[in-house]
Amino acid sequence: MSINATLFVQAIVFAILVWFTMKFVWPPIATALDERANKIADGLAAADRAKAELSSANKRVEDELVKSRTETAARLADAERRALAIVEEAKGRATEEGAKIVATAKAEAEQQTVKAREALREQVAALAVKGAEQILRREVNASVHADLLGRLKTEL
Repeated sequence: MSINATLFVQAIVFAILVWFTMKFVWPPIATALDERANKIADGLAAADRAKAELSSANKRVEDELVKSRTETAARLADAERRALAIVEEAKGRATEEGAKIVATAKAEAEQQTVKAREALREQVAALAVKGAEQILRREVNASVHADLLGRLKTEL
């Protein structure tokens, strides 16, 4: 056989191989490649959706954190105001109680002063009677001279 015939036969065999490959081998490979491309596209779309959802979730979490921080600050401020109100109320009650105690003590001191003055008047009257008795050298009858002794007490 000549080289031309061999070349011609090889060209025919190559054409049959190309036809067979395009008819039976290439369509399943193209289908597999298309399926793979679709899966990759779906995966990328899912990744983009997940990324968007993650971003949205992070924003919601950040909003919730800001909201909870605000609420916490408000509650702390309320607690501090309530504590100050309680302290002021306790101070007011303590002041009132102190004023009552001071008033009671003043009234008691006044009563004791009045009692002491009365006792002192009694003693002074007794001393005056004894002094008068000494001066007159005789006994003064307290029941007889009660009016005189009463006036003496009031003057003292």
